[in-house]
Amino acid sequence: MSASQPGPEPVEAELAFRSRQVLTPDGPRPATVTVTGGEITAVLPHDAPLPPATRLVDCGGDALLPGLVDTHVHVNDPGRTEWEGFWTATRAAAAGGVTTLLDMPLNSLPPTTAAAHLAVKRDVARPKAHVDTGFWGGAVPGNVKDLRPLHEAGVFGFKCFLSPSGVDEFPQLDRDQLREALTEIASFDGLLIVHAEDPAHLG
Repeated sequence: MSASQPGPEPVEAELAFRSRQVLTPDGPRPATVTVTGGEITAVLPHDAPLPPATRLVDCGGDALLPGLVDTHVHVNDPGRTEWEGFWTATRAAAAGGVTTLLDMPLNSLPPTTAAAHLAVKRDVARPKAHVDTGFWGGAVPGNVKDLRPLHEAGVFGFKCFLSPSGVDEFPQLDRDQLREALTEIASFDGLLIVHAEDPAHLG
């Protein structure tokens, strides 16, 4: 570059992470990732200039990758927090590079089988969570009327069992109840995941 050609203007950012191994859609490469307001704003060349006010974290050769999403977590909070709670589950997630987790609807008291129960879970999680947290709803006998309100309240989908779940407050569906739940969930284009073990074949 000649003396008459100025270099590129530094990119404004609050924070920047620089690594020789940034995982991108095209594979790993050296890069600098800028962040403002908690959001990624750019993925720049490794040696991109930065304003003096930008705090730079140089990761060296450590891999820098997007946050992972764990879609199947049993947090058990409230009610069985001695098994696991939002404080410990989300700290462990963050330590492992997981920035979002989705909590399963059983094992907590109450289970996430009604919109009011979802509100309880959110209230408990809010002051404890160290990462973004979402929730699955549950399909259990007698709660077909609760499925749409749960969907509208923001659950990512629904889970049910066809054999005993292991906790009394989250009983399994029989075939007719499964059909009812599927029909209702399909009516609002929702998602149902099924523990599909046939209890007749379980020892």
